[in-house]
Amino acid sequence: MEMQQTVIKSAAVTGIALHTGARATVRLQPAPEDTGIVFRRVDLPGQPEVRALASNVVDVQRGTTIAEGKGIVYTVEHIMSALHAFNIDNCIVEMDGMEPPIVDGSSVAYAAMVKEAGIAVQNKPAKYFTPPHPVYADGGRTTVVLLPDPDKLTIQCVTDFKNCPVNTQYYQYELNSDTYVDEIAPGRTFVDYRDLKMLLSVGLCKGGSLDAAAIIHDGAIICKDKLRFENEIVRHKILDAIGDLYLTGCRVRGKLVAVCPGHPKNVELAGKLLALRNAK
Repeated sequence: MEMQQTVIKSAAVTGIALHTGARATVRLQPAPEDTGIVFRRVDLPGQPEVRALASNVVDVQRGTTIAEGKGIVYTVEHIMSALHAFNIDNCIVEMDGMEPPIVDGSSVAYAAMVKEAGIAVQNKPAKYFTPPHPVYADGGRTTVVLLPDPDKLTIQCVTDFKNCPVNTQYYQYELNSDTYVDEIAPGRTFVDYRDLKMLLSVGLCKGGSLDAAAIIHDGAIICKDKLRFENEIVRHKILDAIGDLYLTGCRVRGKLVAVCPGHPKNVELAGKLLALRNAK
């Protein structure tokens, strides 16, 4: 029987946030059994907390935003992805701003932060959820379906971006902390050049740069360094899906089939899983 886990000690990452452009520090802190993942805004009076659950998601525009009471936290998916990959069941994620640093646009820094903090095995059994039947979220170009599998989380993902030089992209992955570091965490966030003007017009991407994202433009991918993988885009989509699924509130098991996934349908699926879990 696998047991719940938390971090051994505090570890932090500091940098510029993608959408708000503000400098922020995110810090992992140990938490008791059955706490779950809780974000704490240490910069606000009373240090309000937000539980990382699909029921607390308030926005999915180019990132997953959660809020509860007076607390709000933007773009939680990269941190949630790393915590899910390392089976961190209980953790207080302290932040001195409303959005964590984007760093290089991947979750490499957050995976390293978990490793630096260390992992402590706790005294209660870990909580898992696999659906009793296929659960899906479908809309437009996007379909995400989670099929039952009580043993592991596997993801089959395909993306389609017509301006991308490598199109379509496909990858199949089985979640594991060791392979996550090498195969999924390095995948960087990206944006279509045609979307940049719209994003800037609604106040997003204030902290964006080629240090933190790749840009798809006119049949090419523009980034600071060469692509880390030929199919880096689909790997980043898997990274996001792992993070959004963790909003189910426990370790997720199943076979995820994702066609052109994004935060809206990822979170919708997590919400359905959370509702099924709560109904047990």
